[in-house]
Amino acid sequence: MVMKTIMLICAAGMSTSLLVTKMEKAAWEKGIEADIFAVSAMEADAIFAQKKIDVLLLGPQVRFMLNEFQEKLSAQEVPVEVIPMVDYGMMNGEKVLELAESLMK
Repeated sequence: MVMKTIMLICAAGMSTSLLVTKMEKAAWEKGIEADIFAVSAMEADAIFAQKKIDVLLLGPQVRFMLNEFQEKLSAQEVPVEVIPMVDYGMMNGEKVLELAESLMK
């Protein structure tokens, strides 16, 4: 299986770190190889310049940036979506991983 790179963006890059940990656990349990990480919205452009990502998920607190990131990543055909508030609030790593998987197909 090919390693997938899943990038999460939130306002400061900190609140999403717990979700990343839970997503990594869910990926491990499913036997999925994934590089999952979170950054702040301010760091995103630097990451795009350094690393190829397979999917970008936005925390609900930065949902207003959806169009901006979709435009930035359209040439690379990287899917961009907002993490549902319920899954984010519950830190449901399995559900958010499923969302990422569905976007990468």
